[in-house]
Amino acid sequence: MHTVFDAPVDSALVDRSLAGSTLGSVWLDPGSVDRPDHPVLPGPLTADLLVVGGGYTGLWSALHAARRHPDRRVVLIEADRIGWAASGRNGGFVEASLTHGYDNGKSRWPDEIDTLEALGIENLDGMQAEIAELGLDTEWQRTGMMTVATEPHQVEWLTEAAADNHGKFLDTEAVRAEVASPTYLAGLYSSEDCAIVNPGKLALELARACREAGVEIFEHTTARRIHSGGAALRVDTDGPALTCRQIVLATNVFPSLLRRNRLHTVPVYDYVLATEPLTDAQLDRIGWRHRQGIGDSANQFHYYRLTMDNRIVWGGYDAVYHFGRKVKSSYEDRAESYRRLAAHFFVTFPALDDVRFTHRWAGAIDTNTRFCAHWGTARDGRVAYVNGFTGLGVGAARFAADVCLDLLDGLSTPRTRLEMVRRKPLPFPPEPLASAGIQATRWSLDRADHNGGRRNLLLRTLDAVGLGFDS
Repeated sequence: MHTVFDAPVDSALVDRSLAGSTLGSVWLDPGSVDRPDHPVLPGPLTADLLVVGGGYTGLWSALHAARRHPDRRVVLIEADRIGWAASGRNGGFVEASLTHGYDNGKSRWPDEIDTLEALGIENLDGMQAEIAELGLDTEWQRTGMMTVATEPHQVEWLTEAAADNHGKFLDTEAVRAEVASPTYLAGLYSSEDCAIVNPGKLALELARACREAGVEIFEHTTARRIHSGGAALRVDTDGPALTCRQIVLATNVFPSLLRRNRLHTVPVYDYVLATEPLTDAQLDRIGWRHRQGIGDSANQFHYYRLTMDNRIVWGGYDAVYHFGRKVKSSYEDRAESYRRLAAHFFVTFPALDDVRFTHRWAGAIDTNTRFCAHWGTARDGRVAYVNGFTGLGVGAARFAADVCLDLLDGLSTPRTRLEMVRRKPLPFPPEPLASAGIQATRWSLDRADHNGGRRNLLLRTLDAVGLGFDS
């Protein structure tokens, strides 16, 4: 069987569309964002709380810690620059879901799913309110999310989701009235559970809010190991050491400072393109007047949205794991993935065959075996960590930060009482088993997309033992 995205696309069109593109995230383009430098750690330092990692989780942890305990010294260190990794490379979708979708959450925590859904909406509303309260320029738009069916079997999925009150069903005519694509067979629109932001600005503005709250931020400061033999914790860096009472590890996809946690995540590379700003005439060809985020319903799915200057940011589909669990910049310029994305763009929007891409980039997603965040503590409860967002962490990172702070404060809260928080997923096996299993699963998901959504024996087995994934 073929899918709509197997349709042939003129290779010359793909070549022309990518010819002028720059390797690097559109969100952190030096010509469009003011990105202040922070100093390197100048010497030994003592803090009440040390946050390791300058992405969303670390920034929200530092900000909320400073707001909870303004009398305490909060320090954040980042090995590179604020927001340079996943926080500056994602699509900017702020989803309410804490569980990477309702179905994934319900399959794992059926007794908690209503609570998890309510906490997710509460977190999204709280994030919107806090951004407004702090005056953060993030280009926040509560546009909602439209999921589209591009294959006949996906229409039934969306119909069932609408019947379960997960959005408004749109038939072919209605969905194409929203956004004109010949690939759309149906749609599901949810108005309240998704916002879109400029993810680079979100990271940089959170850093500004941290500084204004008294947090000290140091860039180009790499944490190497934690020593916990004495009354205080000591963290060695490439330079001076830091001493602290508590630590939040917000290192995302990068190797954990806690050896026990290193097999729990693997890095999976996601690839993204951004177009030049569309003219009014070009935008009129496809409509998209309501600016909602869009994703399709396949296992290998695309996600896309409009920026404030009317670029289309177009990502997803390929999810590439490289043997050895390594995170390397050399994995980012993968011509095969960018060409495939460009071809799929023109299948989706043939009316935009004169549009060119200005930016191409990739980033590593921290994936675990349950496909949403997991938490833990170490060193007698003085270290808290969270990993495993699996690409849906823009909103969930704020919730995750509060869980980490609750755990460090020893609080029993609706967050810390969740089974999702109290239990960790199964780790991935070591190599070569990890690579073999991931590649077999990826192949099987592709086959399901080409076979009416029907899952083969491997996928059914993974579903049965709680390792299956329904995006």
